[in-house]
Amino acid sequence: MVTSNSEKLKVRVEGSTAVVTIDNPPANTWDAENLGALETLVADCSEDRSIYALVITGAGDRFFSAGADLNLFASGDKKVAAGMSEAFGRAFEALAGFRGVSIAAINGFAMGGGLECALACDIRIVEAQSKLALPEATVGLLPCGGGTQNLAWLVGEGWAKRMILCGERIDAATAEKIGVAEEVVPTGEALSRALALAESVSRQSPPAVAACKALIQQARAGHIDSAYSVERAAFVDLFDTRDQAEGVKAFLEKRPPEWING
Repeated sequence: MVTSNSEKLKVRVEGSTAVVTIDNPPANTWDAENLGALETLVADCSEDRSIYALVITGAGDRFFSAGADLNLFASGDKKVAAGMSEAFGRAFEALAGFRGVSIAAINGFAMGGGLECALACDIRIVEAQSKLALPEATVGLLPCGGGTQNLAWLVGEGWAKRMILCGERIDAATAEKIGVAEEVVPTGEALSRALALAESVSRQSPPAVAACKALIQQARAGHIDSAYSVERAAFVDLFDTRDQAEGVKAFLEKRPPEWING
């Protein structure tokens, strides 16, 4: 059973989807407690073979997440900074490595570590009123939860530099135009749209989805030519799964497949 070990991070399971809510008023900020809870929760979701998708959103109707609680850094203690940077890195790298499909339902401000959380997801659904930014340099810091890497990968160096080096805050329409958002929806509809996408994931073969996701993300770490042979090998490896046989058989029998995730 998937649970959260922090009251600042709620989770419920709907069918094959884990719905995670950042709930740390007033701005759904991240701290060591809920970052650790996210790391553990994602690991549990990856282990639970009945979970195919993970949707993360913010409590309330104003903030997805405003990022780190800056009170943590007011003392200037480097040990605190090191501990928090490690916590951000572990949590969001775990999220990026989730076996299934992760979807951020951005329902308001996504700032700093809040946007980095969304960038670690596979898909981002953004409500029309939302504002997105990586403003760390305005307070003498930098995005340490994968932001400099994930944002540049998604939108290219130019927009990454505008947002990080110039502190530019973007609206939902711009987020969709530059590739941060896969879809913009009206206020209040991000979660329902994300859940609909998650439901579509459940109709896919879980081992095939996991293999495809790993291959898509492999391009970030190497040259495309080296990925081709890995892609072909992964295709053949799927024939060791019962889901592969079920998928082909169901198609030929003109019926929906019954996935067992194995």
